[in-house]
Amino acid sequence: MRRTPSYGATAILHAVASGNRFGFDIMEATGLTSGTVYPTLDKLENEGLLGSRWEPESVAHREGRPARRYFHLTAAGAAILEAALQKYKTLRRVRIDPSAFDPIEP
Repeated sequence: MRRTPSYGATAILHAVASGNRFGFDIMEATGLTSGTVYPTLDKLENEGLLGSRWEPESVAHREGRPARRYFHLTAAGAAILEAALQKYKTLRRVRIDPSAFDPIEP
């Protein structure tokens, strides 16, 4: 059985489950810094708790910004989040947004 993720990792899973899909939105939702959020997103993806995809460069160019990497929750990530919320009572239970499981399509 996996160990409970850190509070920061749980907060990030919670943010993604709530519909925050890319780095800056996740930072805003959690109050965590980029130096915490981005390495943790990579770690959670490597552990199979999140998946991601880059938006098309053409979309970002049209909006005059860099391409965004959108994250989505995996079934394993949802299960780990549910278990972690039992430990971290300050994070309220979240109704997982069904779209949090789907990669964003262009």
